[in-house]
Amino acid sequence: MTYVVTESCIKCKYTDCVDVCPVDCFHEGPNFLVIDPEECIDCTLCVAECPAEAIYAEDDVPANQQQFVALNAELAKTWPVIIERKEPPADADEWLKVKDKLDKLER
Repeated sequence: MTYVVTESCIKCKYTDCVDVCPVDCFHEGPNFLVIDPEECIDCTLCVAECPAEAIYAEDDVPANQQQFVALNAELAKTWPVIIERKEPPADADEWLKVKDKLDKLER
């Protein structure tokens, strides 16, 4: 099983999760993070660190977020690895509770 970053991360992109990842499985896009399912060791450390509550075990991804399982795997192949925490976007807190923002994902 792997962990999956879901819609809540879009336009928030808090990177607290990156700091605790022991295997550097996070990849960074313009306004979203993904987890490489090939690198994730299922340690669960990132889940508690995510202010957006965007990270789920693959088996626990909500039904309306299932497309993010494939999306994480796809984007992890092309986006660069991120290994250090960065400041979130200036408007991250404003986007934190916004729903239905898949159309805002920048590739």
